[in-house]
Amino acid sequence: MDSDILFGAVVVYAVGAFYFATGKSTRILGVLILYTLFQSLLGLFDFYKAESAIPPRLILLIGPGFLFAGYLCLSTRGKHFLDSLDLKFLTLLHVVRLPVEIVLYYVFAAGFIPELMTFEGNNFDIFSGVSAIIIFYFVFVTKQVGYKLLLIWNVICLIFLINVVGIAMLSAKTPFQQLSFDQPNIGITYFPLVLLPAVVVPLVLIAHIAAIRQLFINRLEN
Repeated sequence: MDSDILFGAVVVYAVGAFYFATGKSTRILGVLILYTLFQSLLGLFDFYKAESAIPPRLILLIGPGFLFAGYLCLSTRGKHFLDSLDLKFLTLLHVVRLPVEIVLYYVFAAGFIPELMTFEGNNFDIFSGVSAIIIFYFVFVTKQVGYKLLLIWNVICLIFLINVVGIAMLSAKTPFQQLSFDQPNIGITYFPLVLLPAVVVPLVLIAHIAAIRQLFINRLEN
């Protein structure tokens, strides 16, 4: 129960940080809340626990967020949206990755995800959460370091994110599972953890994409 409360705070923080990054867009906030409720209902009614479904139902869990990120990267309106996001709040959003790692460890201990997905395995994402606070302080508060370091940090942390997402997908209990057959990733089929791949991970991914794009185009010379 304690981990559920912590993860609930994780979702609220991620959505809230993105809301502030958009300049307090109530439209975006409304969409995020409705989508979160939609995925929560599917999780509560065990929609994602149908392991043998073809195509895997996890596609509906993971796909929309990544498709939206792709749309933002490729469309003119999407690129404009990415460029409008506040770099400070995009950086602060990544602090959420520290409590996520704590939750994942509890979920692993309960037998719902493989050790590979935790900081004791091949998940290095805890570095992203801890370093986000440090990076924010030195780039935006004291301004002792420039945007080049922020760009490098975003690229490294994006690689860490891709790594753990890949592990999670390959260890999920689907017909295409490749890893951790002794303790597969079934945790993401339960509420509230369904909101990690459905909501939190896409927001973190979009935060990286927006920051890297902005730093390359507008800020690198600073």
